[in-house]
Amino acid sequence: MKTVEDLRKLREEVRQMTKLREGEAEVRVVVGMGTCGIAAGARETLGALVQEIAEQGLLSVVVTQTGCLGLCEREPIVEVNAPDGRTLYARVTPERARRILRQHVQGGVAIEDWVIRN
Repeated sequence: MKTVEDLRKLREEVRQMTKLREGEAEVRVVVGMGTCGIAAGARETLGALVQEIAEQGLLSVVVTQTGCLGLCEREPIVEVNAPDGRTLYARVTPERARRILRQHVQGGVAIEDWVIRN
């Protein structure tokens, strides 16, 4: 059974999530969730990102989904939109997703070996 305090906490969490979805986030992480991405493991990657963001309390980071990015052979693809620019990462496993959050999103250093170049 939920207490009044539990409900207040839940309400505040929902308010924070709404702020992030409305574009107030400093960093937006986008996961390609087309059929090709899902087949390559994008659901697990998305889940790892959401879990890590929640565990770390990263209120300035939002995770969203998109369809196919047209690079099926490089799925799962994760796009990081940060103040320093846009970076696309290829073959992002849940472990890689967690490292991207720690090193790039929190630390500001892209992981060059995984970056998709045009």
